[in-house]
Amino acid sequence: MAAAHYHCPASLILRSDTGVRFVHTLTLKSAENSWLGTKVRVSRCSLNLRRHVSVCRSRPLAATVSFSLPTAKPERASPGQEIPKWSSKAIKSFAMSELEARKLKYPTTGTEALLMGVLIEGTNLAAKFLRANGITLLKVRDETVKLLGKADLFFFSPEHPPLTDEAQRALDWAVDQKIKSVDGREITTAHILLGIWSEVDSPGHKILSTLGFNDEKAKELESSISKPGCTDD
Repeated sequence: MAAAHYHCPASLILRSDTGVRFVHTLTLKSAENSWLGTKVRVSRCSLNLRRHVSVCRSRPLAATVSFSLPTAKPERASPGQEIPKWSSKAIKSFAMSELEARKLKYPTTGTEALLMGVLIEGTNLAAKFLRANGITLLKVRDETVKLLGKADLFFFSPEHPPLTDEAQRALDWAVDQKIKSVDGREITTAHILLGIWSEVDSPGHKILSTLGFNDEKAKELESSISKPGCTDD
């Protein structure tokens, strides 16, 4: 049987995890037909790294940091009166609450997520008060799953899950209470916690109540943050 001869180049591309690309050129020498099929012999050509290696450089990362939390009514302060600033730990707690909502694959950031965010930050006044009363992150997370259930395994939360109406009102309550106090200090995680407690029908309030938080403890916390020199530590 006559043998057919071919000469055609083929390229083999190898990629490494570091972003380096190697291109290795192979040449097809011949193909012999037989009743068993086609025999192919391939010879390897020289590898020129200088011509075929390209290194991908990583792009610089861009990050944005927010120094405030969402509010439904930015004009809530009186004319000439500034809206109090949030403490750095309150802002960090809010960021942690968004991440926790995404971790649980929830479509929104609710009062339960705000509560977990406070506990995840861990070093703030409200987190210390909660732990002193036996309320921990693991307990809150377990009660959240019991109350709201597990999300769909294949659901992906948005990068910044929007606040529920209850969570937004909790944050607005914190702002309003601080404006009324007229002490010029920052809004703390304790204000967020008390804002969650003010939303009686919210998941966060129900979880706190289940774990032993009550009006007496809320008054105790409110009394502590009203003392001169109290900070979010």
